[in-house]
Amino acid sequence: MGTVTVAYDEDCGLCRWTADRLRRWDRVGALAFMPIQASDDLLAAVPPARRLDAMHAVTSDGRVFTGGAAVPVILRVLPGGPPLAVLAETAPGVTDVVYRAIVARRVRIGALLGEDACAVDPGRPTSAS
Repeated sequence: MGTVTVAYDEDCGLCRWTADRLRRWDRVGALAFMPIQASDDLLAAVPPARRLDAMHAVTSDGRVFTGGAAVPVILRVLPGGPPLAVLAETAPGVTDVVYRAIVARRVRIGALLGEDACAVDPGRPTSAS
């Protein structure tokens, strides 16, 4: 599949924490990381107003996967991740519901992890799809 770029919100504690954990897991260098705030070209297919709603995985051929759909794309390239990717792909509705539930609680979860608060208004409806 080549390198997958993970676009994440650098102003969100939970997002930074997740990106850090993915970096640690990625012992083979399959992931690249870029803040959404610096990803205009990479995320051209995503409307600017929706970019901070979710993380994105961008494949080497330019396909963009957002929110729950990004989970199996990221997992597939990580050591030991393919079986988890299969699970996420087998039940995409469940993956998306879990992803949305986490996003809806990102400020609270970030605080529990000891991270700075998320700059995104958690009360704003998201399209994290």
